Amino acid sequence: MLLVLFKRLFGKNGSAQSPPDDERDAPEARVERIRAGEDSRDAFIAAYKPYIAKVTSRFCKRYIDPSRDDEFSIALSAFDEAINQFSSHAGKSFLGFAETVIRRRLIDYVRREQRHTRSVPYSAFDHTDEEDQTINSIELKEAISRYNIDQEAEARRLEIAEYNLCLNGYGIAFSQLPDLSPKHADSRELLMSISRNFAADSSLFEPFAITQKLPIKELCALAGVSRKTIERNRKYIIAIALLHKGEYPYLQAYLQPLLSVEEDVEEEKEVRA
Repeated sequence: MLLVLFKRLFGKNGSAQSPPDDERDAPEARVERIRAGEDSRDAFIAAYKPYIAKVTSRFCKRYIDPSRDDEFSIALSAFDEAINQFSSHAGKSFLGFAETVIRRRLIDYVRREQRHTRSVPYSAFDHTDEEDQTINSIELKEAISRYNIDQEAEARRLEIAEYNLCLNGYGIAFSQLPDLSPKHADSRELLMSISRNFAADSSLFEPFAITQKLPIKELCALAGVSRKTIERNRKYIIAIALLHKGEYPYLQAYLQPLLSVEEDVEEEKEVRA
C-alpha cells in the first residue's frame, strides 16, 4: 500500500516530478513573478507539493502523509517562507534554498517536541550551517532519535489496532492472547509450529479464510497431534496464523526469537538423524 502511495505522490520512479524546463517556468523566475504580483503563489506551491513531501519524507526517514502529518504542514509553511526570503543574487537555486529552509523548520519542530527532555545544554558542540543558523549536532541527533522512537511507538500502536480488528473477525480479541497462550514453553513452540505451517499451506488456509472453519483433521495429520490439542488451542492457533499471514512487521518481530529456537531444534534433529 505504501508503495502505491509513493508512486502516486512522487511518480512512477519514486521521485518528484520535475517542473518544465522552459526558462520562464523555472522556479527562480516564477518566484520573482510571484513577488511582483504577476503569478499565483498558491498555484506555484500546489505544483511543488510532491517536492515538498519528498524533502519532508527524506528528513523524517519515513513516508509522510500530506493529508494528516504535521511535518508536511510545517514544510509547506517553510516553502512559502522560502518564496519570501529567496534572493536570486545569492547564486543558489530556489529549490536548494527551499530545502534548506524546510529542513531548518523541521529541525526546530523536532527540538520543540523534545525540548522537555533536555536539562543540560551541549553548547560546546554548536556550529553554524551555511545559512548562519546555529546547529548542535549532539542535541539534534538525540532529538531526532527520540522523535523516531516516538514514531515507531505510534506505528506499533496502529499495527496492534489493525491486528485486533482482524482478530475480531474471528471472534478473538488482542487482549485475550496472554490468557490463550500456553504456559509451558514446549507447548508454545508446538503451537507456533502448527500455526506457521498452517499459514504457509494455502490449500488449508485459503478455505479457512473464507469459511472460518479450522481444518482440525488436516492439522492433526500435519503436526502429528491429537484432535483435543487442536480444539483446545483453536483460538491461539488462529491468532498466530493470522499474525504470520498479515503485514505486521513489529508484532512479527516478537516471534523471531521463538522461531529461531524452533529452527535450531529442527537442525539438531536432522544432525542426529
